[in-house]
Amino acid sequence: MSERKDFYWVEEREPHLNRRREILKKHPEVKKLFGKNPYLPWSSVIMVIIQVAVGLNIHRVMELEYGWVYFVLLAYFIGATLSHALFLAIHEITHDLAFKKTAANNILSFFANIPIILPYAMSFKEYHAMHHWDQGVDGVDADIPLDSEAKFFSGLLGKIVWFIHQIVFYATRPMFVKPLKINKWFVANFVFQVTAMAIILPLAGWWGLAYFVLSLLFAGGLHPTSGHFISEHYVFEEGQETYSYYGPLNLLTFNVGYHNEHHDFPTIPGNKLPELKKMAPEFYDNLHSYDSWTGVIFKFLFDKNISLFSRMKRKKDFAGGKK
Repeated sequence: MSERKDFYWVEEREPHLNRRREILKKHPEVKKLFGKNPYLPWSSVIMVIIQVAVGLNIHRVMELEYGWVYFVLLAYFIGATLSHALFLAIHEITHDLAFKKTAANNILSFFANIPIILPYAMSFKEYHAMHHWDQGVDGVDADIPLDSEAKFFSGLLGKIVWFIHQIVFYATRPMFVKPLKINKWFVANFVFQVTAMAIILPLAGWWGLAYFVLSLLFAGGLHPTSGHFISEHYVFEEGQETYSYYGPLNLLTFNVGYHNEHHDFPTIPGNKLPELKKMAPEFYDNLHSYDSWTGVIFKFLFDKNISLFSRMKRKKDFAGGKK
């Protein structure tokens, strides 16, 4: 087989709605898992404090012999790990899984957004809701690469370049897929982030800014946790659209690896998704899954049969839950 040149076009809805109904019918006790994660606010705040503290003091490392080596290592092992964990904390928060009131969740997402430099929490909330409700729908789901993107970044070299810069494409692609209307929460996110950066960056200096930027680039590319971007929906087994990962890095990523479980029940917080799998094993044990995000990354890069086109798509007829 040769590298794919087009997406997998399907003519049925995403699989999660029907599976959710079947699970609730057979296991109504699953509803007990609905709720909030009481640890989410505290863990988010602690990670922000640590990441900002490192950024404010990273200039001291540059005073050491071979300081640039320590700088890169800190950005990779501390900065990228915390940045990616904050991406996924925001993911949880935008599902309103920290507090009962949406406003409180939005404000917490502003705070978790701080080390990510650019104000993206509210736009992510909107686009991620589209990804759940209209999974795979052409012109709506911004999680899927653009046609031009998939064509240009083909072959081993193209996939490597794309993978290293994944975070850039995830940040810019949505505006080409479906531009959003500005609302009060977008403005609030922008004002909050600009204010935070106006306070932090003068104190952190150029080395602090470089630390935050490099942390983000590593987090969205050359870091094991970034394998979840690939593992979640790239088609490695024809006929299956969403995939779960059950490895140890779930401990650092709010169990985002339990991705079939998450799409089936977005109102269950990440800390309870393993319980969902235990309650309804017959619905998940037969699905293809992973135990290594690093293994997924290598398969994506080096398997000639896998390309950026290895995603399932639907025509706009399926938007808004139609069909």
